[in-house]
Amino acid sequence: MELQIGLKAELEIIVSPKDTAINYGSGSLAVFATPAMIALMEKTAMICVANILKEDENSVGIEVKVKHIKATAVGEAVLCIVELIEIDGPKLTFKVEAFDTNGMIGVGTHKRYVINEKQFMEKLNQ
Repeated sequence: MELQIGLKAELEIIVSPKDTAINYGSGSLAVFATPAMIALMEKTAMICVANILKEDENSVGIEVKVKHIKATAVGEAVLCIVELIEIDGPKLTFKVEAFDTNGMIGVGTHKRYVINEKQFMEKLNQ
């Protein structure tokens, strides 16, 4: 299989106290944090292409543009759905969406860059 437009992945979590705005420091309420939603979106996009990349490759997040539309309580399920919508050389763009039991809670795009792991880490450690 190869990278192609239309690849999709889904990942579901149950919101726990570690996922809250108060825990992240991004707010003062015990609701699903925007940074937790973004992390879920990034992880789902990473998983979407992980098994397709070459053995020495990985992907790293480089851009996130999302709206967090509504709050989600602790204990609720959140489903993230991503779709690869653009391939520009090593740059991959995903449509990202998140839903709880009451509907959409977040939407936007996320870009990842395909890298050679060894070269990336060598450059970082120089």
